[in-house]
Parts: sequence; C-alpha cells; structure tokens
Amino acid sequence: MDTSNMTQIFSEFLGTLILVLLGDGVCAAVNLKKSKAEASGWIVIAFGWAMAVTMAVYISGFMGPAHLNPAVTIGMAIAGNFAWSLVVPFIIAQIVGAVVGAVLVWLAYLPHWEQTEDQGAILGTFATGPAIRNYPANMVTEIIGTFVLVLGLLAFSQNSFTDGLTPIAVGALILAIGLSLGGPTGYAINPARDFGPRLAHQLLPIPTKGDSDWSYSWVPIVGPVIGAAIAAGVYMLMV
Repeated sequence: MDTSNMTQIFSEFLGTLILVLLGDGVCAAVNLKKSKAEASGWIVIAFGWAMAVTMAVYISGFMGPAHLNPAVTIGMAIAGNFAWSLVVPFIIAQIVGAVVGAVLVWLAYLPHWEQTEDQGAILGTFATGPAIRNYPANMVTEIIGTFVLVLGLLAFSQNSFTDGLTPIAVGALILAIGLSLGGPTGYAINPARDFGPRLAHQLLPIPTKGDSDWSYSWVPIVGPVIGAAIAAGVYMLMV
C-alpha cells in the first residue's frame, strides 16, 4: 500500500477520533452528573454533534476524503466515487478511531462517572438507543437519516464551494438530520460512531455502567449501510 493510501487511512482514524471525542463529549457534558452542562438538552447535543463533524472534517480533510463513517465509505464506493480496495481499511481505521475517541471522553470526564448512577445516561454518552424500542421502526429511521446524509454528501460533490466552506456545509447537514430525524433513535447514521464507543463502554471500568445493549447494536450498523446504498443508487439515477 502506497504512502498516499496510508495517509488517507490515518486521516480516517484521526478524523473519526475527533468526531467521537467531540460528539460523545457533548453527550457526556449533557448526561453526566455535576457537569456544568448537565441537562442542557437535545439542542445542545444536536449542535455539538454538528460542530464535531465540522471540526473533524477540517482536521482530517486535507489528508483524505474525510468519510469518518463506514456507511459513507460504502455509499461513495457504490456511487463510483471511491475505490473498493480501500473500503475495508477505511472502515477498520474509523472503528479504531471511534474507540480511541470514546476512551478520551471517558478520561476527560473521569470524576463524573462515579457521580452518575443512571445507566441509560452513561450508555447514552457512548452509543445510541431508541426512544421507543421497535426494531423495524428504528431501522427505518436510521435508513432515512443515512439516506439524507449520503445523498447530501454526494450532491455536494456536484456543487462548487468557496475553499474551506465544505466542512461547514457538512456540519449543517448533520445539524438538520439531528434536529429533524434524531428523536427516535439518537441518529447514529454511522456504524463506527455507534459500534466503537459501545465497545469502549463494554470494556471501560465505569462504575454502575450497566449493560452495553448489544441486542440493539445491529440497528445502527445495518440501517445506515442500507440507507447509504439507497442514496448511492438514487444519486446514480440523478447524474
């Protein structure tokens, strides 16, 4: 594998690390006891995640395409905008970056875990979960959200942006999805963003953390991949 490909793979690791560090970081700020941002609500989380994506794309985007999301990587490959040979290395890098980002959130909020007894709040800091557990409905929500994400990213490739503005447009897209479609499932729309931190939750020595809810974990993996594939198909029909 040449140096250019290795740089791109590293950029996916670093970008996803930053994405999860700042995204799960805002969840920690809102969810954990005695945080100065405790109970500041969904709007803060939605804006925090939008800014997390924006900053992650800025930090990693000069080295590679800044997918930071296995569903995006797969969607781009289906649409012919990305080499299939790099799909698996990108996904591995994204998952590892997500795990490391989640561990850094744990370290940043280290004294607050012992103060937080709500197991749902602790898990919700790391991974997504349904407001109403209904697997078919939850799957549909993740499919729709990721469809909008990947179709939006593909459409952006057909537009001209002033240099440096693309990450802001991506952040606005994430904000729109979070505010409009995030309520039912917490809008994973990214298998690495959910699986990596969920694995970290399983492994980290957090008091009273409870179960990692692996029975739900397939939804934020399968749903986003299906949504990305549909978006890629629609895009190919459009162009």
